[in-house]
Amino acid sequence: MSRAMNLSLPEAKVRTRCDQAGVSISAIETLPSGGTRLVCTREEGAEEMRVVFRKDVIEGNVARYTFQRSQNSQYR
Repeated sequence: MSRAMNLSLPEAKVRTRCDQAGVSISAIETLPSGGTRLVCTREEGAEEMRVVFRKDVIEGNVARYTFQRSQNSQYR
C-alpha cells in the first residue's frame, strides 16, 4: 500500500492531526488546489491516517508543483 495521499485540508491541520496520532511524516507539500500531499514514514502510519482523513482524501490524480532543487544543493 502507498504511504502517500492527497488531502483537501491545509498543511497545518494535516501536521497537527499526524502529531496527535503519533504518525511521522516523511514528506509534505501544498498542492496548487489548496490541499496537501502527505507521505507518511511507515505504511502502518499511512493506513491509520487514511482512517482519520477518510472524508478528506482526494481520489485520482492531482496537479502538483514542479520540484525546484535548491541552488545550494549538494546533489547537483
